[in-house]
Amino acid sequence: MADFTREELLEIIRNARKLRGADLKNLDLSGADLRKANMMGADLRMSNLYGTDLREADLRGANLGSADLRKANMRRAKLFRADLRGADLSEAQLFRANLRAANLTGAKYNIGTIWRKGFDPIAAGAVFLED
Repeated sequence: MADFTREELLEIIRNARKLRGADLKNLDLSGADLRKANMMGADLRMSNLYGTDLREADLRGANLGSADLRKANMRRAKLFRADLRGADLSEAQLFRANLRAANLTGAKYNIGTIWRKGFDPIAAGAVFLED
């Protein structure tokens, strides 16, 4: 794998928009603009996605296990069958996100997390963090 600076990598991601099945684990993508990016099946385990804009991103089947998704904007993101085990979703925006069949076991959230209307995070296995 080639070595890129963070800025070079973010530029590649912004321009590519198609990262289907990409190995992106352990990367610092905090604050990146990944709106409408196709990351279906991508491996984002343990990546820093703090404050990342993932609106309408296609993350179907993606592995986001133990990822830092605090303050990430995932409105209308496609998270069908995504693995979010142990991810930190504190203050994340998941309004209108498709979380059907997503694995949220041990995912952390707080009072500031915005879920899809009618979604029950506790029933899905997520853990509420007291502030």
